[in-house]
Amino acid sequence: MSRVPLDGQVAVVTGAARGVGELLARKLSARGARVALVGLEPEELKRVSARLHTESDWWHADVTDHAVMTRVAAEVKERFGKTDIVVANAGVAAGGPFLDSDPAAWRRVIEVNLIGSAITGRAFLPVLMESRGYFLQIASLAAMTAAPMMSAYCASKSGAEAFAHSLRAEVGHRGVRVGVAYLSWTDTDMVRGADRDEVMRELRRRLPWPANRTYPLGPAVERLADGIERRSHHVYAQGWLRGMQSVRGYLPALLGPLVQRELRRLPERTGAVSTGLVGAGGAADEARRA
Repeated sequence: MSRVPLDGQVAVVTGAARGVGELLARKLSARGARVALVGLEPEELKRVSARLHTESDWWHADVTDHAVMTRVAAEVKERFGKTDIVVANAGVAAGGPFLDSDPAAWRRVIEVNLIGSAITGRAFLPVLMESRGYFLQIASLAAMTAAPMMSAYCASKSGAEAFAHSLRAEVGHRGVRVGVAYLSWTDTDMVRGADRDEVMRELRRRLPWPANRTYPLGPAVERLADGIERRSHHVYAQGWLRGMQSVRGYLPALLGPLVQRELRRLPERTGAVSTGLVGAGGAADEARRA
C-alpha cells in the first residue's frame, strides 16, 4: 500500500504522556506531522510537547468524558485547522483473579480501553470525514487470545478491536480509513508495572515463545508510524503477530491446558496479586478519579 506523507498532517494521540503514546507522537512529529497530545498528566504532556520537532499542543482530558472529548475535538480543529489522524491509544490495565478483582478497577479498564476509544471516535469522526482521514485503534495480543489474570484487559481489547472493525465498515464510504494495531508485551510503564507482581511475571514467562518476551518500544512504535503512513487496516508492532491472525481461533484450546497447569502450581499465591491499575499511567488515572 502506498504511503501518505505526514508533512503538514495533523495527528491526535490519546494517552500521549508516556509509553507508546509519547514515542508515537515523537515519531509522527519527526515525519512532519503536527501533533495534538491528549492525556491525564499535564506536566508530562507539556514536557512531551516541548520535545517535538513540529507544531504541537496538548489537552488535559479524560477519554471517558464525552463532553470533554467533544470539546477537545473542536479545539484541535480550531487550533490546527483540521484533523487527519486520530490514534486511540489511551489505556490502563489491572491483573489478578477475576473473583478477587477490585470491581472499580475492573470496570475502569473497560471504561478507558473500550468506551474511551468509542468516545474518542465519536468526538473526532466528524472532522476525520472532512479530511478523509485515518483512525487507528491500539489493540493488543490480548485481543487475539485471552489470558488468565487479565480478564478486564482482554475483554476491553477484544471489544476495542471489534469496535474498530465495525467502524471501518460504517465509515469507509465516507472516506475514513480505520486500522487496528496489535502489540505484544512491549517495554512500557504498564508492562513494567505488571511485572512487579511475582505471580504475573512468572505466569507470563511460562507462556510459549515468542509471547513470553518483552519487546523494545522503539521498533514497535516505528511499525505503528509506518502503518499510519500507509493507512493500514492492520498494523503489527511485532512481525510474528501477523501469523497469529490465521490461528487465533485455536489458541484458547491450545493455551488453556498449559495455563491451568501453571495455575494449579500457584493456588495459594494468586490471591496475593495486586488488583489495582498497574504502572505510572494507572496511578495517574486513579489519582485523577480520587
